[in-house]
Amino acid sequence: MSIRPVRSVATAVPTIEGAGVKLHRAFGFTDPKIADPFLLFDDFRNDHPDDYLAGFPWHPHRGIETITYVLAGTVAHGDSLGNSGTLGAGDIQWMTAGSGIMHQEMPKGDTKGRMHGFQLWANLPASQKMTAPRYQDLEAKQIPHLHEDDGTIVKVVAGTFWGKTGPVEGVSAEPQYLDIFVPAGKRRTFRLAFAHTVFAYVFEGSGRFADASAPQGVLTEKELDGRELVFRDLSGDRTIIHFNAGDDVVVEAGETGVRFLLISGKPLGEPVAWHGPIVMNTQAELIEAVNDLNNGNFVKQGAPSKT
Repeated sequence: MSIRPVRSVATAVPTIEGAGVKLHRAFGFTDPKIADPFLLFDDFRNDHPDDYLAGFPWHPHRGIETITYVLAGTVAHGDSLGNSGTLGAGDIQWMTAGSGIMHQEMPKGDTKGRMHGFQLWANLPASQKMTAPRYQDLEAKQIPHLHEDDGTIVKVVAGTFWGKTGPVEGVSAEPQYLDIFVPAGKRRTFRLAFAHTVFAYVFEGSGRFADASAPQGVLTEKELDGRELVFRDLSGDRTIIHFNAGDDVVVEAGETGVRFLLISGKPLGEPVAWHGPIVMNTQAELIEAVNDLNNGNFVKQGAPSKT
C-alpha cells in the first residue's frame, strides 16, 4: 500500500460565468493534463440571489460530460430538443453532451436564498466525442449513503466504494465521485485506483491530508493509525488538493470535522482542442464544431435519452 502524496494545493478563485453568476473556480481553462480526464470544477455556492438568478442561459456543449451536484436550492434545466427538469437538494445530473446539445441551467435559491452546488466537466475519449447525448438525472434518495461507527459518512454518486455502487453508470472514465464527511479528530483512509487521477475539494470544516508514501506492502488500518505520517494542514473552505499516484488518500479531520468531495477517474491521455464548452481532439474538429454552431448544424442527434 502507498499513500498518495499531495501534488498541489490551491484555493478556488472567484469567477463570473453565464449571465453574471458569481462562483468560485477550483480549476479549468488551463492545461488539460492537470486533472485528465477532468477539465473544470466550479463551486457555485452563493447566498445572495442577485449574484446567481441570471443563471446560465442557452449555451452549447460538445465532446464532454457535465456533472451537476446540488446541495441547496434548485436548478431548472432544459435543452433545445424539449427535455427539461429540475434538480433539488442532494440531486445529481450527469449529462453526456456527446455530439452536441444546446442547454440552459437556471438556479433558484431555497427559502433562505441559498444556492449551493458544484459542476464538474469530464472529457470524453475520441471514440465517444460524437456519441448521442444522454442524461442521467438522479434524485438524492438514489445515492447510497454509508454510515460508519465513528460517524464518517460517504455518499457514493459514481463508482463502487466500501461495497456500495453509485447510480451513475456507463461512463468511460470509470469515475468515483464521493461526498465524504469525517467527524472531528478522526483519521480515515480512502482507497482509490492506483493509476487514476484523484483530487479532493474541501467545502466544510478543516482537515489534514497525508503527504507521504508508506513502505510497500499491505498495512492494516490499525498499523496505519500507528504510523508517523507527514500531513498538510488544509484548514478552511474551498480548498482543492491534487494528488500524485498511489493507493490511499488519508485524511485527519479538524476540530469541527471535514466534508469534502473525493473524485477520481481514468486519464485519457489524448490531445485536447478546447474552446469554452466545446472540447475536441484536434484543431480541425474544433473549427468544424464552431462552424456547425454558427451555421445552425450543431445538434446532430435526436432527443437525448434520459435514465
